[in-house]
Amino acid sequence: MTGLRGTAPLRGTQSLVGQMGWVFGRPLLIAIEAGWRWVFGIPFLAVCWIEARKILTELPLESIGLNSIDPQNPWVAAGQIARAWTLYEPHVAAVLAWLGPVAALAWAVVSGLGRSLVLNRLDAARRLPFRPLPMMVLQAAWLALLGATCWGWFRCMGWVAATHITASGEPELVGFATWTIFLALGFFTAWALASYSLAIAPFVMLLEGCSPFSAIGRSLRLGKAFSSKLVETNLVMGIVNIALIVLAMVLSAAPLPFSDELGGDALHWIDAAAVVFYLIASDYFQVVRLKGFLEFWKMFRGEGFS
Repeated sequence: MTGLRGTAPLRGTQSLVGQMGWVFGRPLLIAIEAGWRWVFGIPFLAVCWIEARKILTELPLESIGLNSIDPQNPWVAAGQIARAWTLYEPHVAAVLAWLGPVAALAWAVVSGLGRSLVLNRLDAARRLPFRPLPMMVLQAAWLALLGATCWGWFRCMGWVAATHITASGEPELVGFATWTIFLALGFFTAWALASYSLAIAPFVMLLEGCSPFSAIGRSLRLGKAFSSKLVETNLVMGIVNIALIVLAMVLSAAPLPFSDELGGDALHWIDAAAVVFYLIASDYFQVVRLKGFLEFWKMFRGEGFS
């Protein structure tokens, strides 16, 4: 099966092809993964909607000119949006000051419970221990790493915008586009390289019987062969997620030529269906990744901890 047994090395993505069929035949796992995400996501989006309506009531779009954006001139439109954002920013920051910590805590609790249920049922031959509290710690660490990655990307993009688009001269569009592509690919790769340890840490914690912090430490010392499989899988799953986003956009845009015949309500339902398709497909591939990580652990470390 692998180079460890004297046969041709098996790439991480090749093993995932087999896991896809395995997961597809177990819809309960997909339902649990989708369920805990929706348990968090629906209330979170509802709160965001309520707070957004409050801000828009205090600062209507008409009062700051966002209802008259010039779609024919991108630079004028960008200036209008930038001026509007300076008015909205204090209100948004005030909401994020309390909503951010509350949402992070809720995510850690809900995802810790949900992910524990998924992992508990992921291996029929050997049920993984149900340890929701330590799992919450690992989920909080994953969220912190994601937040740090997004913050780093945002700061870098701010530097690119400040150095290539100035009010004193013509914008340097080529340089701006080059840096945007470079940073997008760079942070995408950095996330795959950095997050694999937190993605495998739950398996290390549950199967090797250690604490969350010890699991993170062990996950950073898995060896080149094991780590390379995890990084490759993370990269591929990131690409799959991007492909799902593009596919959902295509599905939602496909009926536009028939908008007159279908009507606005039908287009809204199609957009909603495209969003639901993306969410369920993304959850499915999350379970596929978890199953693949479990098989990698068995392959490289299972004998020593059975």
